[in-house]
Order: sequence, then C-alpha cells, then structure tokens
Amino acid sequence: MSRDRSLEKLIIGTRGSPLALAQANEVKNKLVLSNDIDPEKIKIEIIKTSGDKFLNTSLSKIGGKGLFTKEIQQAIIEERIDIAVHSMKDVETELPEKLVISTILKREDVRDSFISRKYSSIGELPLGCIVGTSSLRRKAQLLNQREDLKIVEFRGNVQKRLEKLDNNVAVATFLATAGLNRLGLEELINPVSIDEMLPAVAQGAVGIEHLQNEKIEEFLAPLNDVVSKKRVEAERAFLRELDGSCRTPIGGLALKNNEEFKFMGEIISPNGQQKINDVWQGDWALAEEIGREAGREIKIRGGKNFFN
Repeated sequence: MSRDRSLEKLIIGTRGSPLALAQANEVKNKLVLSNDIDPEKIKIEIIKTSGDKFLNTSLSKIGGKGLFTKEIQQAIIEERIDIAVHSMKDVETELPEKLVISTILKREDVRDSFISRKYSSIGELPLGCIVGTSSLRRKAQLLNQREDLKIVEFRGNVQKRLEKLDNNVAVATFLATAGLNRLGLEELINPVSIDEMLPAVAQGAVGIEHLQNEKIEEFLAPLNDVVSKKRVEAERAFLRELDGSCRTPIGGLALKNNEEFKFMGEIISPNGQQKINDVWQGDWALAEEIGREAGREIKIRGGKNFFN
C-alpha cells in the first residue's frame, strides 16, 4: 500500500559519489528556495548502484547504461524515495513503467575536458603514449584521430584519476567539464572542441525522475529548464533509434539558435577506423522528431553490422 507523504517532506535518492551528491544537493537547495520550505524537510538518501560496486571493470563488459540507475529506480517504485537525481547521460532511453523524468535542470557545459599533468591538448600527446578512459565513445574518437595512441581502462572519482596520472598509469585522461564545474574544480577545466570530440548524449544535463504524479511535477516545475529539456529529449530520441548504450560509441548534440534547431550526431567503430557523422537542421518545434530521424538515418548508413 502506497504511503501518503506530503510533498513538504521529500526524500531524494542519489548515488554516493562526490558529483552525484553535489547534484542532489543542488536540487535540494533549488527546491528549498523555489518552494520556500524548511531544508530539514528534504532528505538525501545514498543508494549504491551496480556501477559503484565494480570500479575496476569496464562498464561495457558489465552491462552498459542502467548500471548507475537501476537500484535507484527500484527505490522509487517501492516508494522508499520520492525522487531521484541523475546525470542524464547515465539514464537508459527506455524508463521502467510508471516512471517519468519531468524535470531537467539548466544544462551545464557539454564538452569534455582534456586532463594531463604534462600536455595541454590531444595534438600535443607524444606518439604511442598511453591515455586512460573508461568511455568507449572517447576511446573511439581518440583512435579515429590518433590511431597510434594506447588506451587503458580508467575509472574512479576525480581524485583517483588524478592519482593514476601522477603514478604514470597514463599521461592523459578526460572528464566532463560539467562535472568539474559542479565540483568546484575549475582549475582542471580544459575543454575540447565539440568538433574534435562530440559529447555523449545528454552530457552536462541533470534530470529528476519520479513516479507519475501531478503534485510532484508541480513541486519540481520551477527547476525545469524548457530549452535544456527539449535538447535532451532530442538527443535521447536519437540514441533510442540507435539502441545506444555504454557498449556503443555514439555522440550526439542538440543546439538551439532562436527558433532554429541543429543536431550533430555520429557513430564510430570501437577501433576508431570508421566514423559516420552528419548535421541536421530544422524548426525548433520539431526538435525531438529531427533527433529521431537523425538516428534512423545514421543507423541505415551504418548498416546492421556496424557495431559488431
């Protein structure tokens, strides 16, 4: 039997990483300000996910997307928490029944940042050097530009990755610029152009998931950024058409310029040898439809064996 919990008392579910907690606290603070309620009435509950339990294994080998959300989504379904705060790039395109993502915060910088103790850009990297990343997208994009590079698995929080650089496990790595901003680590920010590395779908976006409930939607409404939400929906429509997950190197970015819409999308073979990319433009009102069409077109051009 479901509990009748007042929206003035809310439990936010999140992962326990420094970035996830920063995002959850950002949501809490915005809810307190927008609804004029006592901060003590909003609690944050940490939920350990599968992705947090296997830190030395490639995400693509243990299940791809969903590894950072499934346990949290189950907590919503069981009403142990009221809402969940997610990095949208970690969220599968098909949500469990009865769950919705009604709210997307104003989107942060979408770009990747190049992190190195010795070099300032991909172009400066010496021939045959070692770069660390757990992202198949970043790996494929790097190998597409520089087939000489050696890529090693590189997971963990920011501090652990910096320690790996200091211990010469690799000479460079990449982190999302948005995450560095949210953690107050501006000194590490060194953005890579989107022309050089197209970001992951929904990178830089934070979403709020919950059971279908009008009262909760109204409560969250002041936090929703309409433009960010529409951009993320267009990118996720693109990804959905490609059946995309952490196992497939896919980049996608939706942009708005007045009432004009621009979508950039690409798929890359894991070894970086093949890349299919294009740009689609149209009316902002048709953003999601254009994203979906871009996915269909790329999928046809790639052929059913592309990701094999």
